[in-house]
Amino acid sequence: MAEMPVSRHFREACLAAIVWRRAALLGLPVGLMQAALNQGDHWLAGTVTAAVVTKSILSPCLSFSIAYVSAAATYAENLQRKTSLLSS
Repeated sequence: MAEMPVSRHFREACLAAIVWRRAALLGLPVGLMQAALNQGDHWLAGTVTAAVVTKSILSPCLSFSIAYVSAAATYAENLQRKTSLLSS
């Protein structure tokens, strides 16, 4: 029996609630901490510009995205392994 392509597993992983939950639990706190460290002095000094606001928003988004892709790839690999074990 032919194996399912990894892309199908990855699409399935992208919709899995556990992937979203893991990305939120790992990515958002890290991104918020990163934003606080990098832009916190501007917020405290009151020198908030559009660039500071943009960077403050993008930091958690970037960390979440990295955690999401990593969690989805891991989930897809696990699905691939289960599929290949069942077909053997």
